[in-house]
Amino acid sequence: MTRDDYVDLVERRYFGNVTRADIPAVVTCFTADAQVTIYHGDAEPRVFKAAPGPGETPLPRFFEHLLANYEARFTEFVHYVDEANERCAATFLVTLTPKPESAYRNAGVQRLRNCNFFRCRGGLIRDMTIYYSNPGTAADADAHGTRPTGFPQA
Repeated sequence: MTRDDYVDLVERRYFGNVTRADIPAVVTCFTADAQVTIYHGDAEPRVFKAAPGPGETPLPRFFEHLLANYEARFTEFVHYVDEANERCAATFLVTLTPKPESAYRNAGVQRLRNCNFFRCRGGLIRDMTIYYSNPGTAADADAHGTRPTGFPQA
């Protein structure tokens, strides 16, 4: 794949389908054995699998939860591509607007700075690692006397 192919897969096909809330089209961007891991601060990583085993979370569940609760928009992409090793990464801004029926409706619009790492195979995503920050969470946590990362300790 060329650099343009990776940008198309990540930005237009994957994130474009998430924005359109087309979960079946999102899932077609992944290999049959794909895995998605989400890291946020000190929280335990969350793992979703295209072929989950007993006790593992199916990949579509991540998108079902996200899109049931938010209108998602992705902008300000910067792509880093390693064609020879079928890898790429992207930094971007995520804007999440809670849906009126969402349990998060009172949280307001969130703006997250994300960095996703993609390992690909055959033009599809086989492993995606998501790192995200939510600056508003830190301010809210500090107001309650805690820090989201536990560091530095007071």
